[in-house]
Amino acid sequence: MTRGKRTHTVELQVRLLREGIIESTHRVQAVVADNRGRALSVAGNAETATFVRSALKPFQALAVTSTGTLERYSLTDRDLAIICSSHQGAVEQARQVFNILWRCDVDPSVLQCPIPPGKRSPLEHNCSGKHAGMLAVCRQLSFPLSNYTQRNHPVQRLIIGKISELLRIPPEELIGAHDDCGAPTYFMQLVQMATLYAQLASGDNLDMERIVRAMTHHPGMVAGEGQFDTELMRLAEGELVSKAGSEGIQCIARVGEGLGLAIKAIDGAKRAKYAVAIHLLKQIGWISPVIAETLTETYMTLGNFKRLEVIGELSLP
Repeated sequence: MTRGKRTHTVELQVRLLREGIIESTHRVQAVVADNRGRALSVAGNAETATFVRSALKPFQALAVTSTGTLERYSLTDRDLAIICSSHQGAVEQARQVFNILWRCDVDPSVLQCPIPPGKRSPLEHNCSGKHAGMLAVCRQLSFPLSNYTQRNHPVQRLIIGKISELLRIPPEELIGAHDDCGAPTYFMQLVQMATLYAQLASGDNLDMERIVRAMTHHPGMVAGEGQFDTELMRLAEGELVSKAGSEGIQCIARVGEGLGLAIKAIDGAKRAKYAVAIHLLKQIGWISPVIAETLTETYMTLGNFKRLEVIGELSLP
C-alpha cells in the first residue's frame, strides 16, 4: 500500500428495516486491493486492523500445498477444500476430515480443536479440516504432533513465514492470538487482507491456484448448504473465491484478476457483512444482477416484515 496517501472515506451503513422503519444500524468498512498491496477503493479506513480469523484458512493451507503433503498422502481437491473450510460438521464433511487423518496415519484424538456442544467428536468442529491439514504437514515434515497449535511450533512458523512473505513484512510484525479453535490467527489491516486475497486468486502461484480450484470446485466443503461462501461460489461458477471469518470478517477475490475485497462489520454482525458483500459485489461488477437478486432474497430479506439495506459506496482513496 502506498504510504502517505489518504486511505479512508465514508464507511458503509447497514440498516435493518421493519416495515420500512429503521430499527437497527451497523457500521461496516471495506477495501478493494490489488496483488501489489495498493488500496484501489475504500469505504471507511483501509488501515483498520482486526483479527483475520477464519478468512486466514486458505493461507494456512499453503503449508499443505507447498510441502509435498498432498502428493505424499494422495490428498484430493475435496480434502484441500475441507482444510480451507469453516464447515458445519455434517457427516460428509466430518468424513472428509477423517480421510485426511486416515491417509497420514494420525488418530482423530490428536486433534486439538474442541468438541462442539452437542457433538461427539472434534471431527465435527468447524475448524477440524484446518487442524487435520496442519497435522498432515507435521507428519510429512516429521514435526511433533503434540502442541501443533502453539505459535512457536514448526508448522505455525512455516505458516506465518508464508503469510509474511506474501505481505512483504517480517514475521515478527504480525501480532498473533489464539482463535477459538486453539490455532493462531493474526491481527492485520483490511488492506492486507484484501491484498492476500488478490494474490490468492491472481493465478501467479501454483500452490495458491490449487487452493482456489479446490474451494471453487467443492464449495459445499468450504461452508455448507445455505451458507454464504458456499452459495456465492456456486452461483459465481468459479469466478469468485470467498471465505468468511468470525466477528464480521468476509474476504472475496475475483479469480484471475489479482483483485481482493475485505469487509469488516465493526460490531461483528454476520448479517451486516453479507449484506455489504452483496451490495459491493454488484457495485464493482463481480456478480450479475440475477445473482445479486438471488443472494438478496436469502441474506437480506429476513422475513415478511424485515429486510436489510446498505447505504454507501466504495470510493477512491
